[in-house]
Amino acid sequence: MIKALRVIVVLVFITSSCKSKQQSQQQIPIGDTSQNSLDWNGVYRGLLPCADCEGILMELKLHSDLTYELSSQYQGATNEIFKEKGTFKWNDAGSKITLLGDENDAHRQYQVGENMLFSLDGDGNRITGDLAEMFILRKKGYDYSITEKYWKLQTLNGEPIHRKENQSKEAHFILKSHTNKVNGNTGCNGMSGSYTLEGENQIKFSQMLTTRMACMDVPYESEFLKVLQQADHYSLKADTLTLKTADKPLATFVAVWF
Repeated sequence: MIKALRVIVVLVFITSSCKSKQQSQQQIPIGDTSQNSLDWNGVYRGLLPCADCEGILMELKLHSDLTYELSSQYQGATNEIFKEKGTFKWNDAGSKITLLGDENDAHRQYQVGENMLFSLDGDGNRITGDLAEMFILRKKGYDYSITEKYWKLQTLNGEPIHRKENQSKEAHFILKSHTNKVNGNTGCNGMSGSYTLEGENQIKFSQMLTTRMACMDVPYESEFLKVLQQADHYSLKADTLTLKTADKPLATFVAVWF
């Protein structure tokens, strides 16, 4: 009798174990998914819309062990860099991830595409509308766009440009994709205007305006503005942008991240 009971217990245990394994296996997506077919681990970057700043610079590192590192900065508003670390989880379909903060609070969701992450709203849906393209983080090494990036002036007519200690702003510009507007700073004065991208790597700046502060410590301001007027095309190599006229390089810029 005791042996019979033991056999029944073992059979029940084996049966329940098999059911448990089957349930676990059913939770694993079948077929190709973002989770099992894409090289999703890596560094993703973007400049997200901001109501009261030039844009929210964001860099998200996804690791194979399901941990992440997130850095963000409000451009034109503060130099402070906000950092957080945590873990993330995949949904059952293997198509979306949710970032879990230090206290396991789900606060950001992304749909994982090939070399890009699509920001999702609170209901887990893709953001649509005119600004949809601005809510995409693109993987480092696979981003060939020059818009929605913070381009810091590096050289001007072959001469290196360095920011001085007492200089509150650095020379830079950002091309806004949805309005074809450009904004930035000369290193002293704020500037804004319009731009067009046509043909193969052709660019044209127009209607450039600046504030009128005296710029004693920024002798290159007028030359910088002149370069923007003269530039008619560009070249892009990794994170370096070169503005040119004909075949002559005018200025180089580096994309600033973290």
